[in-house]
Amino acid sequence: MDKQHPEQPYLDLVRDILDHGEEQTDAGVGAKTYSVFGRQIRFDLSQGFPLLTTKKVYWKGVLHELYWFLSGQSNIKYLVDNNVHIWDDYPYRYYKEKVERGEMPELSKEDFISKIAADAEFARMHGNLPHIYGEMWRHWPASDGRKVDQLAWAVEELRQDPFAHNTLVTSWNPDFLYGMAEKGKGARFPICHNMYQLNIKNGKVCLQLYQRSADIFLGVPFNIASYALLAHMVADQVGLAVGDFVWTGGDCHLYLNHLEQADLQLGREAFPYPRLAIKRRPASLYDYRFDDFEFVDYRFHPHIPAPVAV
Repeated sequence: MDKQHPEQPYLDLVRDILDHGEEQTDAGVGAKTYSVFGRQIRFDLSQGFPLLTTKKVYWKGVLHELYWFLSGQSNIKYLVDNNVHIWDDYPYRYYKEKVERGEMPELSKEDFISKIAADAEFARMHGNLPHIYGEMWRHWPASDGRKVDQLAWAVEELRQDPFAHNTLVTSWNPDFLYGMAEKGKGARFPICHNMYQLNIKNGKVCLQLYQRSADIFLGVPFNIASYALLAHMVADQVGLAVGDFVWTGGDCHLYLNHLEQADLQLGREAFPYPRLAIKRRPASLYDYRFDDFEFVDYRFHPHIPAPVAV
C-alpha cells in the first residue's frame, strides 16, 4: 500500500468540515462558518517541513511573523517595514473607530500603512496590538510586577532536564481577555493559537500546539508552518534533532466565503514536502534572522486568494 502523503491529514480535515461542519455565525466578525470541534494532526518533522504544497504558503510572512513574536514586539511597524502585511487590518480597524469618534482624521488603509512605515511616532500611537503573542511569550506580567520570559525558561528547562513535562508557554491571560478583563484593559485582538508545549522524546524535540479557534483554510496552514519552524529553532538551540509537531484544534472552521477555494485545493495533488536548512546556530533563540533559513525544494501549486475575517 502506498504511504500516505503527510499533507493528507490536513486535507482530510478540510473535507471533514465540508462534509460534516455545523453551520454557525461567528459573533465576533458576523461571518458564517462551518465548524467541527476537537481535531488533531501529527507531522513528523524529520520527514520534511510541513509547508503546504496544494497551495503556496507565504513563508516570508511566516519567518518575519515568528521573529516578531520571538522579539516580544506587539507593534506592526516591524512587519510593515519588512513588507509583511498580514496584521495590517487589525490596527487599522481600531484607527477607524477613532475616526468615527472624531479623534483622528480619516485615512485610507493604504495611507494608514504608509504612515506606519514613515512616521515612528504615528506607529507608536496607532500600530500597537497590546497583550498578544510575543508580549505574552516574552514579557508575561507577573503579579509582583516582574516580566516573565516564558519561552527562555522553557528552553532552559529542556537543556537542564530532557525529561521535563512542564515546558509549556501560554498566551491565554484572562487579565486581558473578553469579559474577564478590567474595563478598558482588554486585548483587542483575540488570542487564537493560545498554548504550546515542548517535549523531548527519543532524543528529538517535539512541540504540540493547542489552537482554540482555527481558520482552517487561511490561518492554520500558516500556524502549522510557524510552530514547526519554532520546533526546529528550539531543537537547533539545544543541539537535538526534530521530532513530532502536533497540531490540536478546538473550534475548527471554514468560512462561508472560503468553501469554493477549499474545493479547489482538495482537487490538487500534493508535492513532496520541502526540507528546512538552518544556516547557522546563533547564541540564542532570539538571534536568528530571516537569511538564516532556507526551504529547499519547495514545490507548490498556485496561491488561492481568500478574504480575511477581521
